[in-house]
Parts: sequence; C-alpha cells; structure tokens
Amino acid sequence: QVQLVESGGGLVQAGGSLRLSCVASGRTFTTYTMGWFRQAPGQEREFVAAIRWSGGTTIYGDSVKGRFTISRDSAKNTGYLQMNSLKPEDTAVYYCAAGRILFQQTEWSKYSDWGQGTQVTVSS
Repeated sequence: QVQLVESGGGLVQAGGSLRLSCVASGRTFTTYTMGWFRQAPGQEREFVAAIRWSGGTTIYGDSVKGRFTISRDSAKNTGYLQMNSLKPEDTAVYYCAAGRILFQQTEWSKYSDWGQGTQVTVSS
C-alpha cells in the first residue's frame, strides 16, 4: 500500500496558477502510475492527468490539455500538478492517486491508493 499526501490547494483568481504536490510513501514507487483526479460538488470524479513514474510518460484529460502539467521528482517521491490559466470551472477537490496500472488508465476506480484531497477554488 502507498500513502499519498496532497498539498498546494487554495483560492486563486481566474487566469492564475497553482501547483499541487503529492508525496508518496510506503512502498517502492518505480512501477506505479500517479494520477490526478478532481471532483466538483454534484459531479463525477474526473480524470485530470497521469504520469508513469518510471520514464515520466504523461497523459492529460481534454479539459486541461495545454494548461496543466504533471511531473514527478523521483528522488523526493513527489508528484506535481502545475495548473496555469485557471478557470472557474477548474474549481474542485483535487485528488492524487496511485496504482500499478498502465499510465493510460483514466478510470478512477482502477487506482488503488488515494490521498485525502485538496480544495482548489478559482474565482471569476
């Protein structure tokens, strides 16, 4: 099992930026995929981005392509989600997730480990 702790959420104006962090611990992470999902009130959990820990290959959801960047620092066992050009519709609780799965996996139920979530609020 992997423990994940997110940080970096907050309140930002439209057009601004935030960087979320996710620190992983508990197991060797090299064979994992780390993903970011988000969930707004009354809506389904939405895939945001994922990265294959070994090699760093990435994939993005259509709504964030060109604005968000997922990355990782293997030495720190930390993943990041850099969010630029934020819009009010990006407002949600953002979750970090991990699993021994293909990095192209966008279905949230396939991820085995989850963080507690961090709130991101974008004001207009």
